[in-house]
Parts: sequence; structure tokens; C-alpha cells
Amino acid sequence: MKKGDMKLATYTRTLMALGVISAGAAVNAEESAVPLLTGVASTTLSGYVDTSAIWLPGPGGANNLPGRSFDGADKQNGFNLNVVSLALEKPLDETDWAAGYRVQLLFGPDANTLGSLSSLGTASGDFAVKNAYVALRAPVGSGLTLKVGVWDTIMGYEVFESGNNPNYSRSYGYFIEPIIHTGVLASYDFTEWLSVSAGVADGGGLNSINFRSGVDSVLSYVGSIVLTAPEECGWISGGTLYLGAMDSGIQGAKDMVNWFAGLTIPTPVEGLSVGAAYDYRANGLFDSSYENATGLYVVYQATDKCQLSGRAEYATGSAGAYGYTGPDAVQLLGLTGTVACKIWDHTLSRLEVRWDHDLNSRGEFLNGNANNAFSVALNVIYQF
Repeated sequence: MKKGDMKLATYTRTLMALGVISAGAAVNAEESAVPLLTGVASTTLSGYVDTSAIWLPGPGGANNLPGRSFDGADKQNGFNLNVVSLALEKPLDETDWAAGYRVQLLFGPDANTLGSLSSLGTASGDFAVKNAYVALRAPVGSGLTLKVGVWDTIMGYEVFESGNNPNYSRSYGYFIEPIIHTGVLASYDFTEWLSVSAGVADGGGLNSINFRSGVDSVLSYVGSIVLTAPEECGWISGGTLYLGAMDSGIQGAKDMVNWFAGLTIPTPVEGLSVGAAYDYRANGLFDSSYENATGLYVVYQATDKCQLSGRAEYATGSAGAYGYTGPDAVQLLGLTGTVACKIWDHTLSRLEVRWDHDLNSRGEFLNGNANNAFSVALNVIYQF
């Protein structure tokens, strides 16, 4: 008998002797513990620690950096803890009626920026829930999967976990996308080259969990189609076309609408791939406002441990888009280059240079003193 089992048995016998529980209750209690132990045994723990150091030279600091997400003015010219992520997950097994779950908790400044606390939360406190859903499979055709709870958005070329992106800093397109939803998401693989997802979630287009607009019928609707080139397509095999859309209801205003299209294509050159992304958001700032962003990506896997990535992007929008403070329509240009290496076990180290340019020449960067912002970032992530 294991030491833990001996303690449990001794504790149970003591309660029986005192008459607190009956023998039948003790048997039932021990039997009911078996499913719990089985569930815990199949649960995995993973996570990462994300840190950075960023230098942005120029006069007056960097109190305004339009289009930047999770690496804005509060992280420039210093050392940063970005975020700590802890995730517990039981993946779906191969059975017809499989069930599982995922819980991902965030700690640190990026948790505050995500801002997912429900309306009952009184402060951010360097904490956020990013994922908390029950995963289910139903034996419909090849298998219909469901996520019920809080899940990642199905739109976008980049994701919240910066280590999974080609570059450390996020794009202008990422700035106008949702990050998480609270609702139900259904996904189905029709073939190896066609996957479809559709979901309904709380309205408002916000990351806040259990958000209520004040009208029960105001909800968000999301959908995506993913086309993947099969093996018989030769060197283009694995290329992916991604199309996504979201209509998010907001009480007393026009619905906020997001559109996304993304494309990733391998090339005949070994280790080289290219990509493109387009994001559009309507009514995100106010009725009839618009924001759109186009990004081009180049990724070259130079060696097993070294990757080179480049991004060029162009964004426009109504006054106030991307955090722009000027009264005019916004025009931004960005160029980013990143060198990523995996020298130490489980560790991703990246050096990045980024240039942002205000095409309106209104001196939007560096406290209204410049049309350009140059930043150099060192990003180190330990993954487990």
C-alpha cells in the first residue's frame, strides 16, 4: 500500500470508530475518489516565463507608440517581466465521447493588459484567466469538437504567446483583433485540407470574461475556414489559407465587425517560407470608424537552432485608431527584423530591431517629438 493510501485508510478507520461516518459511506467515498485520481493522472502541466529588455532612443521618452501591443511605452528603456503562464490540460483522447479541459493562468504585467477579469473583479492585480474551457467530442462524422468556456480567438496571424510568433513584438493587425472569447466554439474537419470553426460568445468584442452588454440578445458570432495544401501539392504542401470573421454586438451602437485573411506558403528554398495577413475592423472606435492593417512575413530557418524573421506592415484607420492621438486619419508603416536562437534547453532567445513611422508626419512618436520610433529588444523565454 502506498504511503498516501495508508494515510487515507487510517483517517477513514478513525472516522468510523468515532461514528462520524458509516462503513457504507466509507466504501462509497473511496470508490468516488477513483474517477478524480484517473482524471488527474492524465492532466499535463506546461507554461513559460517571458522576459524582455527594450531600448527606444530619442527625446522625451516614448509615452505614445501607436499600434504596439504588450510592448508599449511602459516597457521601453528598461528590463521587463512580461508574463508567467501556467496551464493545466487534459487533451481529448481518441474515444468517440471524449472529454477534457484546459486552464491557463497568467501572472505579471501582460495579465493586466489582457484585462480578462470578470465584472466581479475589482482590480487586475497582475493576474488573468486566458483559457478555461471544457473540451468535448461528439461522434458526428469524423468527430465534432466543442469548447465551452473561455477560449482563444480563432482569428489572426499572430497569437498572444509571443514565443509562437515569428517576431517578438506584435503587428498592427494584432492590435485590432480580439484575444479571447467566453462562449461555445464548434470545430469540424471535413477533410485533411478543409477545417471549419464557428462559435457564439458574449457580446462587446472585449476580453472581459462574462461580459454583459445589458441586453441578453447582444452576442458575438465568430467563424473561420482553414484550407491546407495536401502532400500531393509538392513543395507547396502544408501551405495554409485562413479566413475568419466576427460580428460582435454592442448595445446602442453598430456591431463591431472584424475580418481576417492570412496565408502561409513554403517555398522551393529549404527552410524559407513567406506569409501575408490582412485585418479589418469596422465600428471598433465609434460608429462608421474603420481600421485595417496589411502585413508581409518572411521566415528562414537557417539552422536547427537559429531562425531569421522579417515583417513589413502598413496600417490605416480613422482618427484615434491604434492609439493615435492626432485628429486626422492614421497612416502607419512598420519594419521588424528578428533573430531567434535556441542555445539553451527549453529556452528561446531573440534579438529584434523595429522601426515605426508616422506617415502623416504629425510627430506622433516620442511625446510628439518625432515621426519615427526605433526600438531594440532582447526577449528570453523559458518554456516547460
